[in-house]
Amino acid sequence: MTQSFDALVERQIQRALAEGKLDGLTGEGEPLPDRSGEAFADLATGVAVRMLAEAGALPEEFKIKKLLDAAKNTYTAAQTDIEKRTAMALIADLQQRYNIAVEARRRFMAP
Repeated sequence: MTQSFDALVERQIQRALAEGKLDGLTGEGEPLPDRSGEAFADLATGVAVRMLAEAGALPEEFKIKKLLDAAKNTYTAAQTDIEKRTAMALIADLQQRYNIAVEARRRFMAP
């Protein structure tokens, strides 16, 4: 059944291409966005997060994740021990806040 479903989907895509229905879509000709961070999430969560992001309403954990990535880059670029210690303290704080936000979302979304 999976092969027949795949064949059906492929036929629908080819028909839409031939009819020009896929021309002029948002993002056409651009590389796909990096969504590697969503690889661990289930499909429903990934779709919900993408919809929230497109609406400009990202959950707190994603905002913290961006700050955490920036702090890690700051640590990498740090040259003195004081800069490294300061960046490491910020990373520890953000990592803890991130873990709390992820756990809160998981508990909220749990059945």
